[in-house]
Amino acid sequence: MTREEIKEIIPHREPMLLVDEIHANDDGTVTGTYTVRGDEFFLQGHFPGNPIVPGVILCEMAAQCSCLLMADKVKGKTTLYAGMNNVKFKNPVRPGDTVAFTCTAVKSIGPFHFMKAVGYNGDKLALSGEFSFALIDNDKVKAAENQ
Repeated sequence: MTREEIKEIIPHREPMLLVDEIHANDDGTVTGTYTVRGDEFFLQGHFPGNPIVPGVILCEMAAQCSCLLMADKVKGKTTLYAGMNNVKFKNPVRPGDTVAFTCTAVKSIGPFHFMKAVGYNGDKLALSGEFSFALIDNDKVKAAENQ
């Protein structure tokens, strides 16, 4: 899937669309990639002369890839983080690096969906963790905003 195809599934847009392409794997997982260009907003000031992708941004990249596992469920919904567990950052990601995230669906309970993700920068583990999401109808999100 290309960035344009990804935009048909998740609502993220530049500068917050953090998946360049994604592939469905035969084992039911997905693998998504993002190449850090170096001009991203999150590198400004993190850190001058030594830019490193912040861990929270790596989590967002993993989350966006995970959402593509739920492509059939996210239309008309807002996907909200519900939690993160056992998140670990092992190796830095810098401009020019391409991170590949492999995401696995663990279980779903009502509107809650639980995923595992690992992100590799080449052959080095950059991130691993468990992520949970709540899928909320867009109408309910908009109604809450108007209260």
